[in-house]
Amino acid sequence: MGKFIFKLPDVGEGTAEAEIVAWHVKVGDVIDEDQHLVDVMTDKATVEMTSPVSGRILSLHGEPGAMAPVGAPLVEFEVEGAGNESTVKSNGAVKPVAAAPPPAPKLEERIVAAAPRAAPAVEPPFASAAAPRKFGGKPLASPAVRQRAVELGIELQFVQGAGPGGRILHGDLDAFIARGGRSAPQTGGLVHRQGVDEIKVIGLRRKIAEKMQDAKRRIPHFAYVEEVDMTEIEALRAHMNGARSKDQPKLTLLPFMMRALVKVLPEFPQINARFDDEAGVVHRFHPVHIGVATQTANGLIVPVVKHAEAMDLWQAATEVARVSAAARENKASRDELSGSTITITSLGPIGGVVTTPVINHPEVAIIGPNAIIERPVVRDGVIVVRKMMNLSSSFDHRVVDGYDAAQFIQRVKALLEHPALMFM
Repeated sequence: MGKFIFKLPDVGEGTAEAEIVAWHVKVGDVIDEDQHLVDVMTDKATVEMTSPVSGRILSLHGEPGAMAPVGAPLVEFEVEGAGNESTVKSNGAVKPVAAAPPPAPKLEERIVAAAPRAAPAVEPPFASAAAPRKFGGKPLASPAVRQRAVELGIELQFVQGAGPGGRILHGDLDAFIARGGRSAPQTGGLVHRQGVDEIKVIGLRRKIAEKMQDAKRRIPHFAYVEEVDMTEIEALRAHMNGARSKDQPKLTLLPFMMRALVKVLPEFPQINARFDDEAGVVHRFHPVHIGVATQTANGLIVPVVKHAEAMDLWQAATEVARVSAAARENKASRDELSGSTITITSLGPIGGVVTTPVINHPEVAIIGPNAIIERPVVRDGVIVVRKMMNLSSSFDHRVVDGYDAAQFIQRVKALLEHPALMFM
């Protein structure tokens, strides 16, 4: 038998390190070649690392949230043959994940363990339901057991635990119910909740937190909101969806919004830009690369539709669907997640009345359409019902003046309210 040490490979051009997000194996596991080992992340791209060999895992290097430099050891295997131990040296950059020793019992566990317990054969049938625990600490139970007890309306202090140190298990809840144990008083579903969950901020959530903090710290935001009559464009969208062919995607509002932006941005080149504030240089782009803020199971990701100015509505809808799906499935490439010059962020039907979106640094503007709502408005002295939407936006005041931002949004509004102008 030999030892094989698997090191973190270069997971992208120019990458010096990656964050360990989640382990999918543990020490002692016997695994096959190409089996999923660990997820690592860099620049918002999560990479699944697979095993290069078959063998038994001797040690793992790095807890979730730790940064591992390229070339650092990740996993040590016991393998058939000589392995590669003689040719690999650990640089000690990542702390191994040691097998955790059994935790020392808490004081209340020692008290319960030392206390004499009545034999089950002579225990009165409702003893556990009638007598609360004598010690002052809270009952011992896992979060899952506590949640189930809340859902069942059971007060854990009346449940006798059969687990180590008197810990209450799921089976104890079942036995308590079977014996006709007393449930919590009926209070219309109102119960006291206990406990605090501690969630370590790692992986994509940490990247998002760092990026949002950096954007708010560096960019002096100002917001501008305008209402838009979406009646005509909604009628056009419904007509086009009704007449589309089978190979064409369903049109949402986004392709129309993108079309309006690419028509207006040439008039406002300072808005289709990225600001390198360290160098003091504003880069104004001729192509329009639109970031589409996409909610995923792991957090908010912004895939990019490149050269939106060269796409018609159907092509834009197809590309939005493609890059959004890639982001949600964690398959988006680095190129698909970078290079945007302006971003659209939308919560769709739950878009609310108004938002103040955070600029996607180093861009200088972000557009946020809100929910479309039917409401009465006055047209030519007559009250009519129209489909109205507030269009929220934020701008970098270092680069974009308030007057220019207002003019820009008014031009976008004109195209959305008179959609024929988009195609002229």
